Amino acid sequence: MKRRISTIDGLRGFSLLGILIANMLIFQYGIFGKDSPEHFQLSSPDTVAYVWTKIFVEGSFLPIFMFLFGYSLIKLKEKLERNQLKVKRHLVRRFLLFFAFGLFHSIFIWEGDILLAYSLIGFLMLLFINRKKKTLLVWAIVLFVLTSLMGFGEIEQTEKDIQLMESYILEETEAYSSDRYADALAFRQSGELPFDLPEFFYVLMLVLTPLLIAPLTLLGMYAAKRNWFTNPKQERKWYIRGAMGFGITGLLLKSSHYIIHDPSWTEGAYSIGAIFLALGYIFGFAILYTKEAGKFLSSFEKVGQLSLTNYLTQSIICTAIFYGYGLGLFAKMGVFLGILLAFVIFVLQIVFSPLYLKCFRTGPFEKIMRIGSYFSLKGQVKQKRRRKESAA
Repeated sequence: MKRRISTIDGLRGFSLLGILIANMLIFQYGIFGKDSPEHFQLSSPDTVAYVWTKIFVEGSFLPIFMFLFGYSLIKLKEKLERNQLKVKRHLVRRFLLFFAFGLFHSIFIWEGDILLAYSLIGFLMLLFINRKKKTLLVWAIVLFVLTSLMGFGEIEQTEKDIQLMESYILEETEAYSSDRYADALAFRQSGELPFDLPEFFYVLMLVLTPLLIAPLTLLGMYAAKRNWFTNPKQERKWYIRGAMGFGITGLLLKSSHYIIHDPSWTEGAYSIGAIFLALGYIFGFAILYTKEAGKFLSSFEKVGQLSLTNYLTQSIICTAIFYGYGLGLFAKMGVFLGILLAFVIFVLQIVFSPLYLKCFRTGPFEKIMRIGSYFSLKGQVKQKRRRKESAA
């Protein structure tokens, strides 16, 4: 039995922190309100915190999660093959469970779910699961270039578009500020969106969504097949080059959106920069593993080992804080304090994750995933018995 790769678990925990900070904008202002701060009259500290979040965090931690998803996909495939089990059958069950979790999460708890995207990209990756390393890298680059080009150009907003968005944000604020859970649930189930677009456009977006997040997933699969991050000390120089090159380029591209007011190209530059910065964070965090890890990195690893449980717990905690049926702080706390709250929640998860793992091997939601994937109440891979060859 192969040991877990510490760097990957640590990265998973680190990405959960970034995702939580980015999600604070959605928890506080809604899925579309987060991109319209002018509706909420942010204070000067909150404006600075908002721009900081947009440049350093938003759009650059979900790609890390997708990279790790691809990486883990290959490692799971190798594990299933070692046990002589049918790979695609197990993966399909796993992706269906992600879909079920995501559907429940997005309907009954929070609209910013990423598990549905996990399931969609998972099914798409079944086409690549047995491809060669070079093929995965080529497809990752091609899809990255094609999807990046979609970000360039400017769409002029009409007066009707502006009114639709204002109306939507007001309704969203009212629904999530209500002290009745039923109001928040009804708003999510309404399916209302602030766009005046034909129905086929939404179908097209559903089809394109997996392609938009595929590049980092494919790169993660490529990295796993190349066994990246298994020998940190030997790979240190590559980590440093990747962190510096991708990190600095990513920050410059993302910053351009707030320095140069020309959305016809800066929005595209922001999207590319988000991916580059994600790669910079991946390599930068990996540098920490080129020396003795210690308790600091171990704390991230424990959070990462319970990534699904910790992710869903973050949603439950934050909706209870911000929505009206909880503490009712929707659009009231502010961006700066929201960032501080994210760190407080994450520190609590750092404290409780190792305590939980001392009593149980896997988290409750991870356990359900394992039971469903392996069709085993113990949540363990079934060892396929080899038939003994009869003597001639």
